[in-house]
Amino acid sequence: MLYRSLFPRDVFPDLDRLQHEVQSLLDGSPSIRGRGRGGYPAVNVGSTPQSVEVMVFAPGMDANQFDVNLDRGVLTIAGERPNALPTSDDKIALHSQERFSGRFSRVINLPDDIDPNAVTASYRDGVLHVSVKRRESAQPRRITVQ
Repeated sequence: MLYRSLFPRDVFPDLDRLQHEVQSLLDGSPSIRGRGRGGYPAVNVGSTPQSVEVMVFAPGMDANQFDVNLDRGVLTIAGERPNALPTSDDKIALHSQERFSGRFSRVINLPDDIDPNAVTASYRDGVLHVSVKRRESAQPRRITVQ
């Protein structure tokens, strides 16, 4: 009974939730559940023997709203997503906003064997696809023994 008088409700689930939130802020790697650090827009980075492929998920934008730069092995994708909220003249009280709007920037470090002159970018169906080719000298090749 002393426990109930000191703690009017069970605080341990709240402490577990707090610990999980703090740990997720400090942990840069994805957890077993696949939750990463987050950010807008979501980015997937993969590689093939011939290229590095970057997929940026940003629906509702136009291709001209992106600024893609490659400088010394660092790929920077920046832009601005316009605000889709009604103007203040509509006198609407906003209670919840889950859609991101405003300026964004994502920075991706690329490997040393990329060719900065062989970069392509295309935007289709809400996905920006950036492909950076690897240098020909870095490509694996089979050498015949004589």
